[in-house]
Amino acid sequence: MNDKRVIVAMSGGVDSSVAAALLKKQGYDVIGITMKTWGFMEVGGAPKFESGCCSLDAIFDAKNVADVLDIPHYTVDFTKAFEKSVIDNFVEEYLSGRTPNPCVVCNRKIKWEELLKKADSLDAKFVATGHYAIIEYNEKERRYTLKHSEDNPKDQTYALWGLTQESLSRTIFPLGNMKKTEVRKLAEELGLKTAAKPDSQEICFVADNNYERFLREKIPDVINNLQEGDIIYHGKIIGKHKGIPFYTVGQRRGLGVAVGKPVYVKKVDSTLNIIEIGDKEELLQKDVKALDVNYVSRAELKKGEIVFGKIRYSDKATAAEVIYSDQNKIHVRFIDPKNAVTPGQSLVLYDGKGYLLAGGVISNN
Repeated sequence: MNDKRVIVAMSGGVDSSVAAALLKKQGYDVIGITMKTWGFMEVGGAPKFESGCCSLDAIFDAKNVADVLDIPHYTVDFTKAFEKSVIDNFVEEYLSGRTPNPCVVCNRKIKWEELLKKADSLDAKFVATGHYAIIEYNEKERRYTLKHSEDNPKDQTYALWGLTQESLSRTIFPLGNMKKTEVRKLAEELGLKTAAKPDSQEICFVADNNYERFLREKIPDVINNLQEGDIIYHGKIIGKHKGIPFYTVGQRRGLGVAVGKPVYVKKVDSTLNIIEIGDKEELLQKDVKALDVNYVSRAELKKGEIVFGKIRYSDKATAAEVIYSDQNKIHVRFIDPKNAVTPGQSLVLYDGKGYLLAGGVISNN
């Protein structure tokens, strides 16, 4: 396997463009790969002009950058794997009353597992992306570690907690110690077309950010046969909901009920087919449990130790005590309560120095 050959996942954005440029400058044999994982014809919701990940514009932008950098570029069809691992999981989670984070699944199952297979076929030792994160090797722990990026607002470690030790051992993050402003400036200096391209915001395959539209078009027979259920507030039925998949913890708008003050979804119960709502302060909780755990910078957590946890990408990491942990489950108790802890989202834990210790999928119990 060629230790100087690296496959760069080029999305057509500025970050992966600069990542490829930096690696070439460092002497690597760089191959650009754009992963075709979905299309607007299959998922709907196309804007007037298709843009963003997996659009033709994105593929052409990546190809243009590769030409400027004088590196080979290929577009690889991962649509079947993406459909099975990411989109099907997304649909199943919503039908079960949970709110998934497809980026976490995609990173582990597609951007790494599938990309590493492609790297093997091209005799490449490494894969690289434009993620803002830092990989190190801890001799004492004998583990690869994942550390919070220097550019805190753009740090992406939260969505990378599912990466295995094998994946981390073959990954390079060239932008880990850079700030976004530096990346854009470098892209401009290199004459890259993507220098001023805006960042993507929504889930890639739901470009219009309309999950209800996506589900209705993706599984119309299932959605059309959903049963209405009760909306409960403080033990009393105050209305009917239109279907479990259309509600998420913390939701305020679109509830179709009025109690004279703002109320929020407190619990989505697919077993009993009810939506429980409550006042804002009722959404606060200290205890959070997660399943499907992956340990990253350490092999275990110790009962009673203090860690710093996030319950969503935009959340601030705050102090929590480890109540219980094993290879599949973690239970922590936050010092200050978190707002709207949502089953299906990720609980990600760090130490005081910014190393990602472990992550898991938030569970109902």
